[in-house]
Amino acid sequence: MLKSIQISSIYVLDQDQALDFYVGKVGMQVQTDLDLGFMRWLTVCVPGDPSRCVLLEKIGGPYMDDKTADQVREVLSKGASGGHLFLTVDDAGKTYDDLVAKGVEVTQEPTEQPYGIDFGVRDPFGNSVRFNQPAGVTA
Repeated sequence: MLKSIQISSIYVLDQDQALDFYVGKVGMQVQTDLDLGFMRWLTVCVPGDPSRCVLLEKIGGPYMDDKTADQVREVLSKGASGGHLFLTVDDAGKTYDDLVAKGVEVTQEPTEQPYGIDFGVRDPFGNSVRFNQPAGVTA
């Protein structure tokens, strides 16, 4: 029987730049940073929730040939790779202001939805990151 999702993955072009974005700007923390020889295993998680993490996966590696990797890089750069993260926050307005002050690219300003206050940004590689203050949570 399934119990949980432990690791999800998104593609990035540069893992150090991904660390700057996801740790330095978004506020996640490094869970694992290992050199496996054939790849760097780099995961981040929400502080206080190490049971679920995101692998910041560099395109290529042992399972993708160079031609395919180039095609995936091109699609990712256009924001069409399908990489999405959905994060919950206590205060969407404050989180939005903090990210804007750090120069993060906004794709949608905070908007009241039936499920809460929601806004979107794009990481440096084209992945979509959405932030939600659930309905009923008062900032």
